[in-house]
Amino acid sequence: MELHLATTSKEGTALGGGWCNNRRSCLFRSTTALGSSNYMDKIYFSAILSNKSEENPDFYNWNKVRVRYCDGASFTGEGYDNESGLYFRGRRIWSAIMEELMGIGMSSAQQALLSGCSAGGLASVLHCDNFRALFPSQTTVKCLADAGLFLDYVDVSGLHGLRSFYDGVLTLQGVAQNLPERCTSRMNATLCFFPENIVNGIETPMFLLNAAYDTWQIQYSLAPSSAIQDGPWKFCRLNYSKCDSSQIEFLQGFRKNMTTVAESFYQSKATNGLFINSCFTHGQSVLPDTWYGNNSPSISNKGIAQSVGDWYFNRSEVKLIDCPYPCDTTCHNLVT
Repeated sequence: MELHLATTSKEGTALGGGWCNNRRSCLFRSTTALGSSNYMDKIYFSAILSNKSEENPDFYNWNKVRVRYCDGASFTGEGYDNESGLYFRGRRIWSAIMEELMGIGMSSAQQALLSGCSAGGLASVLHCDNFRALFPSQTTVKCLADAGLFLDYVDVSGLHGLRSFYDGVLTLQGVAQNLPERCTSRMNATLCFFPENIVNGIETPMFLLNAAYDTWQIQYSLAPSSAIQDGPWKFCRLNYSKCDSSQIEFLQGFRKNMTTVAESFYQSKATNGLFINSCFTHGQSVLPDTWYGNNSPSISNKGIAQSVGDWYFNRSEVKLIDCPYPCDTTCHNLVT
Protein backbone atom coordinates (compact mmCIF):
# COMPACT_ATOMS: atom_id res chain seq x y z
CA MET A 1 0.00 0.00 0.00
CA GLU A 2 1.53 3.28 -1.11
CA LEU A 3 0.08 6.61 0.05
CA HIS A 4 1.46 9.74 -1.62
CA LEU A 5 0.82 13.24 -0.31
CA ALA A 6 0.67 15.22 -3.53
CA THR A 7 1.34 18.85 -4.20
CA THR A 8 -0.12 20.28 -7.38
CA SER A 9 1.41 18.57 -10.39
CA LYS A 10 0.81 17.88 -14.04
CA GLU A 11 2.24 15.04 -16.05
CA GLY A 12 5.97 15.62 -16.54
CA THR A 13 6.09 18.59 -14.18
CA ALA A 14 6.67 18.95 -10.44
CA LEU A 15 5.15 22.04 -8.89
CA GLY A 16 5.39 22.98 -5.24
CA GLY A 17 2.19 23.31 -3.23
CA GLY A 18 3.74 25.62 -0.66
CA TRP A 19 1.80 27.15 2.21
CA CYS A 20 -0.22 30.28 2.92
CA ASN A 21 0.81 32.56 5.77
CA ASN A 22 -1.68 35.45 5.80
CA ARG A 23 -5.32 36.18 5.03
CA ARG A 24 -4.61 37.47 1.55
CA SER A 25 -2.61 34.45 0.40
CA CYS A 26 -5.00 31.99 2.03
CA LEU A 27 -8.05 33.66 0.50
CA PHE A 28 -6.42 33.48 -2.90
CA ARG A 29 -5.49 29.86 -2.30
CA SER A 30 -9.13 29.03 -1.58
CA THR A 31 -9.96 29.95 -5.19
CA THR A 32 -7.41 27.52 -6.66
CA ALA A 33 -6.78 23.78 -6.82
CA LEU A 34 -4.61 24.17 -3.72
CA GLY A 35 -7.57 25.24 -1.64
CA SER A 36 -10.76 23.85 -3.15
CA SER A 37 -11.84 20.70 -4.93
CA ASN A 38 -13.89 22.95 -7.24
CA TYR A 39 -10.72 23.73 -9.19
CA MET A 40 -8.85 20.44 -9.16
CA ASP A 41 -7.77 18.89 -12.46
CA LYS A 42 -7.10 15.29 -13.40
CA ILE A 43 -4.22 13.69 -11.56
CA TYR A 44 -1.56 11.40 -12.97
CA PHE A 45 0.13 8.35 -11.51
CA SER A 46 3.73 8.24 -12.68
CA ALA A 47 7.26 7.70 -11.34
CA ILE A 48 6.94 6.36 -7.78
CA LEU A 49 3.20 5.92 -8.39
CA SER A 50 3.52 4.24 -11.79
CA ASN A 51 1.92 0.83 -12.34
CA LYS A 52 4.51 -0.12 -14.95
CA SER A 53 7.36 -2.37 -13.87
CA GLU A 54 9.75 -0.74 -16.32
CA GLU A 55 9.13 2.65 -14.67
CA ASN A 56 8.73 1.63 -11.04
CA PRO A 57 10.20 -1.83 -10.47
CA ASP A 58 9.73 -2.13 -6.71
CA PHE A 59 6.29 -0.59 -6.21
CA TYR A 60 4.48 -0.94 -9.56
CA ASN A 61 2.05 -3.62 -8.34
CA TRP A 62 1.16 -1.95 -5.05
CA ASN A 63 -2.19 -0.39 -4.27
CA LYS A 64 -1.67 3.36 -4.47
CA VAL A 65 -3.50 6.43 -3.20
CA ARG A 66 -2.65 9.99 -4.10
CA VAL A 67 -3.87 12.52 -1.55
CA ARG A 68 -4.60 16.00 -2.87
CA TYR A 69 -2.92 18.84 -1.00
CA CYS A 70 -5.51 21.50 -0.25
CA ASP A 71 -5.02 23.06 3.19
CA GLY A 72 -1.90 25.25 2.94
CA ALA A 73 -0.19 23.93 6.06
CA SER A 74 0.97 20.41 5.19
CA PHE A 75 -2.19 18.92 6.73
CA THR A 76 -1.62 20.46 10.18
CA GLY A 77 -4.00 23.45 10.38
CA GLU A 78 -6.80 23.69 12.92
CA GLY A 79 -8.76 26.91 13.40
CA TYR A 80 -11.14 29.54 12.08
CA ASP A 81 -10.36 33.12 11.12
CA ASN A 82 -13.28 35.46 11.75
CA GLU A 83 -12.05 38.29 9.56
CA SER A 84 -11.59 36.21 6.41
CA GLY A 85 -14.22 33.57 7.16
CA LEU A 86 -11.68 30.85 6.39
CA TYR A 87 -11.70 27.48 8.10
CA PHE A 88 -8.32 25.80 8.53
CA ARG A 89 -8.92 22.09 8.71
CA GLY A 90 -5.71 20.42 7.52
CA ARG A 91 -5.45 18.06 10.46
CA ARG A 92 -9.11 17.07 10.18
CA ILE A 93 -8.68 16.46 6.44
CA TRP A 94 -5.75 14.15 7.20
CA SER A 95 -7.72 12.27 9.88
CA ALA A 96 -10.81 11.91 7.67
CA ILE A 97 -8.78 10.56 4.76
CA MET A 98 -6.98 8.05 6.98
CA GLU A 99 -10.28 6.89 8.49
CA GLU A 100 -11.76 6.44 5.03
CA LEU A 101 -8.76 4.51 3.69
CA MET A 102 -8.50 2.25 6.71
CA GLY A 103 -12.18 1.47 6.38
CA ILE A 104 -11.94 0.36 2.75
CA GLY A 105 -8.98 -1.98 3.10
CA MET A 106 -5.78 -0.16 4.00
CA SER A 107 -5.97 -1.65 7.50
CA SER A 108 -5.16 -5.08 6.05
CA ALA A 109 -2.00 -3.94 4.26
CA GLN A 110 1.11 -5.98 5.02
CA GLN A 111 3.41 -3.21 3.81
CA ALA A 112 2.80 0.55 3.68
CA LEU A 113 4.79 3.54 2.48
CA LEU A 114 3.83 7.15 3.15
CA SER A 115 5.56 9.44 0.67
CA GLY A 116 5.29 13.09 -0.25
CA CYS A 117 7.03 15.74 -2.31
CA SER A 118 7.77 19.36 -1.40
CA ALA A 119 5.07 20.55 1.04
CA GLY A 120 3.88 16.94 0.85
CA GLY A 121 7.38 15.87 1.84
CA LEU A 122 7.10 18.02 4.94
CA ALA A 123 3.69 16.48 5.59
CA SER A 124 5.25 13.02 5.36
CA VAL A 125 7.72 14.05 8.07
CA LEU A 126 5.05 15.61 10.29
CA HIS A 127 2.61 12.68 10.01
CA CYS A 128 4.98 9.73 9.76
CA ASP A 129 4.58 8.36 13.29
CA ASN A 130 0.84 9.05 13.19
CA PHE A 131 0.63 6.99 10.00
CA ARG A 132 2.60 4.16 11.62
CA ALA A 133 0.20 4.13 14.59
CA LEU A 134 -2.74 3.29 12.30
CA PHE A 135 -1.41 -0.20 11.54
CA PRO A 136 -0.81 -3.39 13.53
CA SER A 137 2.75 -3.88 14.76
CA GLN A 138 3.39 -6.67 12.23
CA THR A 139 2.79 -4.31 9.27
CA THR A 140 5.95 -2.90 7.69
CA VAL A 141 5.45 0.86 7.65
CA LYS A 142 7.99 3.41 6.41
CA CYS A 143 7.98 7.02 5.18
CA LEU A 144 9.68 8.90 2.35
CA ALA A 145 10.14 12.69 2.24
CA ASP A 146 11.14 14.02 -1.17
CA ALA A 147 12.25 17.68 -1.35
CA GLY A 148 10.82 18.20 2.12
CA LEU A 149 14.01 19.06 3.99
CA PHE A 150 13.29 22.78 4.32
CA LEU A 151 16.06 24.42 6.32
CA ASP A 152 16.02 27.33 8.75
CA TYR A 153 18.93 29.02 6.95
CA VAL A 154 19.90 32.69 6.86
CA ASP A 155 18.99 34.27 3.52
CA VAL A 156 21.15 36.57 1.39
CA SER A 157 19.94 39.63 3.33
CA GLY A 158 20.96 38.11 6.65
CA LEU A 159 17.43 37.27 7.78
CA HIS A 160 15.58 34.04 8.55
CA GLY A 161 12.97 34.67 5.89
CA LEU A 162 11.44 31.20 5.81
CA ARG A 163 11.19 31.19 9.61
CA SER A 164 9.18 34.43 9.47
CA PHE A 165 6.97 32.95 6.75
CA TYR A 166 6.35 29.78 8.75
CA ASP A 167 5.52 31.87 11.80
CA GLY A 168 2.64 33.36 9.82
CA VAL A 169 1.46 29.90 8.76
CA LEU A 170 1.43 28.66 12.34
CA THR A 171 -0.20 31.76 13.78
CA LEU A 172 -3.03 32.06 11.26
CA GLN A 173 -3.80 28.38 10.88
CA GLY A 174 -3.42 27.19 14.47
CA VAL A 175 -0.73 24.69 13.56
CA ALA A 176 1.26 24.60 16.82
CA GLN A 177 -1.20 22.30 18.60
CA ASN A 178 -0.62 19.62 15.97
CA LEU A 179 3.18 19.64 15.99
CA PRO A 180 5.23 17.04 17.91
CA GLU A 181 5.18 17.80 21.62
CA ARG A 182 8.69 16.42 21.98
CA CYS A 183 9.77 19.44 19.92
CA THR A 184 7.37 22.18 21.06
CA SER A 185 8.18 21.42 24.69
CA ARG A 186 11.79 22.50 24.17
CA MET A 187 11.68 25.24 21.51
CA ASN A 188 9.46 27.76 19.76
CA ALA A 189 6.71 26.02 17.81
CA THR A 190 7.70 27.70 14.53
CA LEU A 191 11.06 25.95 14.68
CA CYS A 192 9.19 22.65 14.96
CA PHE A 193 7.81 23.14 11.45
CA PHE A 194 11.37 22.69 10.18
CA PRO A 195 12.24 19.01 9.61
CA GLU A 196 15.78 19.50 10.95
CA ASN A 197 14.30 19.90 14.45
CA ILE A 198 12.01 16.85 14.36
CA VAL A 199 13.36 14.13 12.05
CA ASN A 200 15.79 12.72 14.60
CA GLY A 201 12.90 12.01 16.96
CA ILE A 202 10.71 10.14 14.46
CA GLU A 203 10.35 6.52 15.51
CA THR A 204 9.22 5.15 12.14
CA PRO A 205 11.90 4.34 9.52
CA MET A 206 12.23 7.30 7.16
CA PHE A 207 14.06 8.09 3.94
CA LEU A 208 15.15 11.63 3.09
CA LEU A 209 15.52 12.38 -0.63
CA ASN A 210 16.68 15.91 -1.41
CA ALA A 211 18.73 17.98 -3.80
CA ALA A 212 21.52 19.73 -1.93
CA TYR A 213 20.88 22.84 -3.99
CA ASP A 214 17.11 22.77 -3.69
CA THR A 215 15.84 25.25 -6.28
CA TRP A 216 12.64 26.07 -4.37
CA GLN A 217 14.67 26.98 -1.32
CA ILE A 218 17.16 28.99 -3.37
CA GLN A 219 14.41 31.00 -5.07
CA TYR A 220 11.96 31.45 -2.19
CA SER A 221 13.99 31.10 0.99
CA LEU A 222 17.66 31.91 0.36
CA ALA A 223 17.24 34.59 -2.31
CA PRO A 224 13.54 35.55 -2.40
CA SER A 225 12.53 38.33 -4.75
CA SER A 226 11.61 40.49 -1.76
CA ALA A 227 15.22 40.41 -0.56
CA ILE A 228 17.11 40.91 -3.81
CA GLN A 229 15.20 43.50 -5.86
CA ASP A 230 17.61 44.21 -8.74
CA GLY A 231 20.69 43.09 -6.84
CA PRO A 232 23.38 40.54 -7.75
CA TRP A 233 21.16 37.54 -6.96
CA LYS A 234 18.51 38.48 -9.54
CA PHE A 235 19.80 36.02 -12.14
CA CYS A 236 21.78 33.59 -9.98
CA ARG A 237 18.67 32.56 -8.02
CA LEU A 238 17.05 31.35 -11.23
CA ASN A 239 20.06 29.87 -13.01
CA TYR A 240 23.11 28.52 -11.20
CA SER A 241 25.27 29.12 -14.27
CA LYS A 242 24.78 32.86 -13.67
CA CYS A 243 26.26 32.71 -10.16
CA ASP A 244 29.65 34.19 -9.37
CA SER A 245 32.21 32.57 -7.08
CA SER A 246 30.93 34.27 -3.92
CA GLN A 247 27.37 33.18 -4.65
CA ILE A 248 28.47 29.61 -5.27
CA GLU A 249 30.33 29.76 -1.95
CA PHE A 250 27.09 30.84 -0.25
CA LEU A 251 25.23 27.93 -1.85
CA GLN A 252 27.99 25.54 -0.79
CA GLY A 253 27.38 26.71 2.78
CA PHE A 254 23.72 25.86 2.38
CA ARG A 255 24.65 22.41 1.06
CA LYS A 256 26.99 21.87 4.00
CA ASN A 257 24.20 22.70 6.42
CA MET A 258 21.87 20.26 4.68
CA THR A 259 24.38 17.42 4.69
CA THR A 260 25.10 18.03 8.38
CA VAL A 261 21.39 17.73 9.16
CA ALA A 262 21.18 14.64 6.95
CA GLU A 263 24.17 12.97 8.62
CA SER A 264 22.67 13.54 12.06
CA PHE A 265 19.34 12.15 10.89
CA TYR A 266 20.95 9.03 9.46
CA GLN A 267 22.93 8.39 12.63
CA SER A 268 19.83 8.79 14.81
CA LYS A 269 18.34 5.47 13.68
CA ALA A 270 19.83 2.50 11.84
CA THR A 271 16.64 2.01 9.82
CA ASN A 272 16.78 5.47 8.20
CA GLY A 273 17.84 6.07 4.61
CA LEU A 274 19.39 8.97 2.75
CA PHE A 275 19.92 10.23 -0.80
CA ILE A 276 21.26 13.80 -1.04
CA ASN A 277 22.51 14.61 -4.51
CA SER A 278 24.28 17.81 -5.57
CA CYS A 279 21.71 18.92 -8.11
CA PHE A 280 19.77 22.11 -8.72
CA THR A 281 16.23 20.77 -8.70
CA HIS A 282 13.17 20.21 -6.51
CA GLY A 283 11.28 16.92 -6.34
CA GLN A 284 12.78 13.75 -7.85
CA SER A 285 10.40 10.91 -6.96
CA VAL A 286 7.46 12.30 -8.92
CA LEU A 287 9.05 12.61 -12.36
CA PRO A 288 9.75 9.49 -14.46
CA ASP A 289 13.08 10.79 -15.77
CA THR A 290 14.53 11.36 -12.32
CA TRP A 291 12.85 8.44 -10.54
CA TYR A 292 13.87 5.59 -12.87
CA GLY A 293 14.97 6.76 -16.28
CA ASN A 294 17.83 5.49 -18.40
CA ASN A 295 19.90 8.49 -17.36
CA SER A 296 18.30 9.27 -14.02
CA PRO A 297 20.38 10.95 -11.30
CA SER A 298 22.66 8.65 -9.35
CA ILE A 299 25.24 8.60 -6.60
CA SER A 300 27.96 5.94 -6.77
CA ASN A 301 26.10 4.43 -9.75
CA LYS A 302 22.92 3.91 -7.74
CA GLY A 303 19.75 5.69 -8.86
CA ILE A 304 16.91 7.05 -6.76
CA ALA A 305 14.35 4.27 -7.33
CA GLN A 306 16.91 1.56 -6.59
CA SER A 307 18.05 3.41 -3.47
CA VAL A 308 14.54 3.75 -2.09
CA GLY A 309 13.75 0.12 -2.93
CA ASP A 310 16.95 -1.17 -1.33
CA TRP A 311 16.13 0.78 1.82
CA TYR A 312 12.45 -0.16 2.02
CA PHE A 313 12.98 -3.89 1.46
CA ASN A 314 16.12 -4.03 3.61
CA ARG A 315 18.29 -5.18 0.71
CA SER A 316 21.05 -2.87 1.87
CA GLU A 317 21.70 0.22 3.96
CA VAL A 318 21.40 3.41 1.93
CA LYS A 319 23.36 6.46 2.99
CA LEU A 320 24.26 8.39 -0.13
CA ILE A 321 25.57 11.96 0.04
CA ASP A 322 26.96 13.45 -3.14
CA CYS A 323 30.20 15.37 -3.55
CA PRO A 324 29.75 19.17 -3.94
CA TYR A 325 28.79 20.93 -7.16
CA PRO A 326 29.93 20.66 -9.92
CA CYS A 327 31.06 17.03 -9.60
CA ASP A 328 27.75 15.27 -10.41
CA THR A 329 27.19 14.81 -14.15
CA THR A 330 23.94 12.84 -13.75
CA CYS A 331 21.80 15.73 -12.49
CA HIS A 332 18.64 16.91 -14.22
CA ASN A 333 19.12 20.52 -13.20
CA LEU A 334 16.32 23.06 -13.39
CA VAL A 335 17.03 26.54 -14.72
CA THR A 336 14.71 29.39 -15.56
